[in-house]
Amino acid sequence: MPSLNMVAWILVIVGALNWGLVGLGDFAGSSWNVVNMLLGTWPQVESLVYVLVGASGAWMLVNKGKM
Repeated sequence: MPSLNMVAWILVIVGALNWGLVGLGDFAGSSWNVVNMLLGTWPQVESLVYVLVGASGAWMLVNKGKM
């Protein structure tokens, strides 16, 4: 389980940084969505990353304090 927690933690960090960049990009008048920049040509993979980040957030919420 510790490796699953580590993967979830990394995905949560990736998601948080990406959303922070999206917000900053909106203020700057451009798009700084790194996931889209890297995977925009593969929309299904991009959607999978978003689903995995969301699932990781839910996992971290359910397992808070068990790391």
